[in-house]
Amino acid sequence: METMIWFGAAVSLVGVFGLGWCVVLALRARNSGLPDDEIRASLQKVVIYNMGALGISALGLMLVVFGIFLS
Repeated sequence: METMIWFGAAVSLVGVFGLGWCVVLALRARNSGLPDDEIRASLQKVVIYNMGALGISALGLMLVVFGIFLS
C-alpha cells in the first residue's frame, strides 16, 4: 500500500502543476491585449484545463487516503 500512497502523491503533484499551468495561461490571456471576446474564449478553454487538473489532483489525493486506510 505504500506504493499506492507514493503513486497518489505523484498524481496529485501532476494535478498541482496543471493548476499552476492554468494560472500561467490565464495571466497570458489577460495580459495579451486582445479584444474582450477573444480573451473570454481563451479563458473558457483555461477553465476546462483547470477542471481537469483539479480532478487529477483530487484523484491523487483519493489514492493517498485509500492507501493510508489500507495500511
